[in-house]
Amino acid sequence: MKISGFTFVKNATKLFIPAKESIASILPIVDEYIVLLGKGDVDDQTEAEILSLKSDKIKIVHSNWEPEKYPKNTIFAQQTDLAKQACTGDWLFYLQCDEALHEKYIPTIQKAFEQYHEDKEVEGFVFHYKHFWGDFEHYNPSHAFYKREIRVIRNLPQIHSFKDAQSFRFHTGSFNGKFEDYQNQETCRKLRVAQIEAEIYHYGWVRPPALMGKKRKISSSTYRGKEATEKLFKDQEDYFDYGPLNRVKKFKGSHPKSMQQWLSKIFWKDELQVNGPLKKKTQKAKHEKTKYRILTWVEVNLLMGKPIGEFKNFKRIR
Repeated sequence: MKISGFTFVKNATKLFIPAKESIASILPIVDEYIVLLGKGDVDDQTEAEILSLKSDKIKIVHSNWEPEKYPKNTIFAQQTDLAKQACTGDWLFYLQCDEALHEKYIPTIQKAFEQYHEDKEVEGFVFHYKHFWGDFEHYNPSHAFYKREIRVIRNLPQIHSFKDAQSFRFHTGSFNGKFEDYQNQETCRKLRVAQIEAEIYHYGWVRPPALMGKKRKISSSTYRGKEATEKLFKDQEDYFDYGPLNRVKKFKGSHPKSMQQWLSKIFWKDELQVNGPLKKKTQKAKHEKTKYRILTWVEVNLLMGKPIGEFKNFKRIR
């Protein structure tokens, strides 16, 4: 049995993305790690950072992004698929470069690989998620965030990345790798998965406020279009307000060993609001809206974290 890791990335060193740390977090349990490296800006040092891991498991494949052919951020799915195609393992472990695995979960995952290898009905594994918020000491358990997602799949040609690369689907019809294929739900079905009792740590919301604000506008523009984004973010500065951190959860655990150096890079602690009232904003973050605050309170305090009406990109069978 062979295990492949895979991801896509570009401009990680400019966008405060812990690509090197993410890759390192699962290197011990994969036989190869495919990195689809997009052509970045001239001053981007992502490739050098990845190569500094000095692992012969890592295989870098270069690519050029064509976002005009893949609107609504399906360019991420297309790049994910290209990385997947280069994998030679039986099982494929996918991590986006703002995600990491804590080493404490490695034995659980290795056991699952062995347990389900001959169980062909299982097409992937679904993981729990912890979304860090603002800094490395808080996480956001809001109903507005996805609670679980697929991060291990079998190496089957019918499995493709879905929409903006949040998940995967099994295609029962033709697939030509075009924008429409990543959006079409009529010729694909949800993967049949086993639940893994392990968490993926998501660090995508831990960035300098100015960079986070800029990133949100860029993501909105490539998804909704420039005109809709200008209307949505009208009168807003390129500065993201994380809000009072006492409205999210304090993290009491430890971070992956691979993330330890990255933790020291935070320089915006003084820009964060620790407590106090929510400031008036033109546009509230989704989790700050009354509906989601009520749903989150019920889930956290009455249902032991069990989500209400959870949207699932998968069909759990084990």
